[in-house]
Amino acid sequence: MTTPAHTLPHHPIAIVGAGLGGLALTRVLHVHGIEAAVFDLDPSPAARTQGGMLDIHDDSGQEALRAARLHEAFLARVHVGGEATRVLDQDATVRLEEPDDGTRGRPEIDRGDLRDLLLDSLPQGTVRWGVKVTGARPLGAGRHEVTLADGNAFTTDVLVGADGAWSRIRPLLSSAQPAYTGVSFVEADLLEADARHPGSARVVGGGMLFALGAGRGFLAHRESDGSLHVYAAVEAPEDWLDGIDFTDTEAAEAAVLKEFDGWDDSLKALVTDADGALVPRRIHALPVGHRWDRVPGVTLLGDAAHLMSPFAGEGANLALLDGAELGLALAAHPGDTEAALAAYEERMFPRAEFSASESARSAAMLFRADAPQGLLDMFAADHG
Repeated sequence: MTTPAHTLPHHPIAIVGAGLGGLALTRVLHVHGIEAAVFDLDPSPAARTQGGMLDIHDDSGQEALRAARLHEAFLARVHVGGEATRVLDQDATVRLEEPDDGTRGRPEIDRGDLRDLLLDSLPQGTVRWGVKVTGARPLGAGRHEVTLADGNAFTTDVLVGADGAWSRIRPLLSSAQPAYTGVSFVEADLLEADARHPGSARVVGGGMLFALGAGRGFLAHRESDGSLHVYAAVEAPEDWLDGIDFTDTEAAEAAVLKEFDGWDDSLKALVTDADGALVPRRIHALPVGHRWDRVPGVTLLGDAAHLMSPFAGEGANLALLDGAELGLALAAHPGDTEAALAAYEERMFPRAEFSASESARSAAMLFRADAPQGLLDMFAADHG
């Protein structure tokens, strides 16, 4: 028997997803004295590692942190030296080396540290952990009923899908689905790199490494704990990863390195020296320019709204900015949710379209036939 909507728990603002965007929104609302309920399917904030380093841009992610009144606390947590960049070719010849001189405006921070900063700034109990949203339906007048995997449900006046690539809220607004971009990653971690993997530590350097060739490359960065996080990137059919047994790490390493035949051994060691299992990941994206008509009482932010490939470094920054701007819009239009959501979407759509097209262009540039020349040309133009 279905519980009548009027007897269900009610949350004036419900945010699905406690990633960076959802938390930035919640924090900005809190700063303005507005309460929101956040629901996340992870059983706890420590349930899984949050991924590697993020470069937080001064004109987007840092703007969001200023709106959240967390910018000073953020600066205290950045990874000093993390903006250093090295570009190598497949022979491990250094084609470009840039130190981190502190002037580049994109300081690096561990994603988990940034998430903790946002979480710790919220009142206890704001995030309901271990809650899996399965769907939502409109009730009229902008209200929605949200259903949960445990059979429970709640209603809300403002529903925000901050629930990532495979959002359960997106179908209320759009039939779009993420599509495979043609690039697959295999991720690896090398722990205590300076002591245990000195060769790889030297190859990666103090910040970010791009070792590129036609249709493939190694992307890696040094994390604040001294480990290296490595992405072996391959332009490949969507089913390429299905043919690799990732439960057998040795066999998986061999299968991945078959794609890097002829590459320098110091680069291949970024995979063969991995501590622990290799992790496969296909890169998906929503269509460039994804948008929807205004639907009363609901919107999306971050990857739920504009999932893009990671090759322009924009995903986390846009999620933060989306969250902050949505929070500011709701605070600026008390009692007029529709004006707030329309104002937010009007700014978000063109910004996301620009960044998504940049990301797609960067992916093509990084792995083109004469790689790493495209990236070298881009750096030269930036410094021109």
